[in-house]
Amino acid sequence: MTVSVVVPGSFDPVTLGHLDIVRRACARFDRVVVAVLENPNKQGLFSVDERLELIRAVAGDVPNLEVDRFEGLLVDFCNARGIGIICKGLRAVSDFEYELQMAQMNHRIGGVETVFMSTSPEHSYLSSSLVKEVARFGGPLDGTVPPAVADALRERLG
Repeated sequence: MTVSVVVPGSFDPVTLGHLDIVRRACARFDRVVVAVLENPNKQGLFSVDERLELIRAVAGDVPNLEVDRFEGLLVDFCNARGIGIICKGLRAVSDFEYELQMAQMNHRIGGVETVFMSTSPEHSYLSSSLVKEVARFGGPLDGTVPPAVADALRERLG
């Protein structure tokens, strides 16, 4: 039996914290789909296509990893692809409060389970918005994003 899991997010941009969760999920599940949220009401720094490309560039070496986009309800994406589990990374207790409500709603409306994976301590402070802020002011990005993502951030933000 193949166990598939989705790791959803906006990934604007993908950080080392995101990749930590993705790679650890790939080590534990047969098929991992990174699903990039396409929200037409929200303008990201990178387009969805650029985010997909960056994720593939930095994690494309993982054989059981797929990268896709979704719009609307995550449970609809999961059910259409035969994925019964969502894997979410947690940085702190504050993440858990919100994610628990989402997990319960996703189970109720779509029958999809959620597993939580705690972020490795060396990445627990990371968020895409924090990384973008550091990049906007020309700060160092070492240890926050892969080099290809750092290059894309510097190019985009000048």
